[in-house]
Amino acid sequence: MAEAIINQRLDNRWEAFSAGTQPSGYVHPSALLVLEEIGIRHAGRSKSVTEFQGVAFDLVITVCDSAAEQCPIWLGAGKRMHIGFPDPARATGAPDQILSAFRAVRDDILQRIPAALNNQ
Repeated sequence: MAEAIINQRLDNRWEAFSAGTQPSGYVHPSALLVLEEIGIRHAGRSKSVTEFQGVAFDLVITVCDSAAEQCPIWLGAGKRMHIGFPDPARATGAPDQILSAFRAVRDDILQRIPAALNNQ
């Protein structure tokens, strides 16, 4: 969700790339749904951090909730920052409860990551 939000809302200043240590192979349908709720149609794909080895980024933001997930260590070039979020894909319960978890993370991303990027 962070990649899609940054690439749509801050595309005049930043280009975001999202990747994980254990990519699922697909973008979660609930993530796509809650992004569409705010006018973002995302056509991204699930990617591994290994795809970006050797790429020099200006800034690398890890977004994993380090207490619950394996957080990647970026050894490449670029400033590093951590802004943690719980993984909404781990949410359980009824479909509306799961969507609520995705919305909460989306809304937190909308506030915290652009604020951090605007200070760079």
